[in-house]
Amino acid sequence: MKVRLSIVVLFTLIAGMSFSQKYVTKTGYIRFFSTTPAEDIEGRNKQVNSALDKTSGDFVFKVLMKSFEFEKALMQEHFNENYIESDKFPDAMFKGKVSNMKDINFDKGGVYKVFVEGELTIHGVTRKVKQEGTIEVKGEKLIAKAKFFVKPADYGIKIPKAVINNISESIEVNVDVSLEKLK
Repeated sequence: MKVRLSIVVLFTLIAGMSFSQKYVTKTGYIRFFSTTPAEDIEGRNKQVNSALDKTSGDFVFKVLMKSFEFEKALMQEHFNENYIESDKFPDAMFKGKVSNMKDINFDKGGVYKVFVEGELTIHGVTRKVKQEGTIEVKGEKLIAKAKFFVKPADYGIKIPKAVINNISESIEVNVDVSLEKLK
């Protein structure tokens, strides 16, 4: 009986320890921006799901494409129906790792440079990516930020010739997520 109780207590402690090593959010922020002489296009999404495992460095983002908002309703409609095809490809996802987790002191507030490697899936196409970013330790929160560029052509996103001059060949993407310790 004592052995069983000890095993239960041990598993509870281990589960609690590994459980407390995860940071999550459902309200992350992604902004993309395309600029051309013809027009600027900006999409914003405040419903980004993200998780980081402090122990392993595993990092994941999931973005509902229909949650991007635009200044003009017509831009949002074209984005979802003509380019991203949100009904067919509802999510974008990143799965990867922070390769230098050991460089982050989770007990000391500050901003730490990080390197992230993984796979980015947009429009049903998955590509390997490597990106630099930052993680700020702020008490029980982690604020992860990155800025990178995505080429629609790399993800099979076709731009009609009629508007080819209105959309940049390389789209700036900014990620800003505030992750809280999972309790």
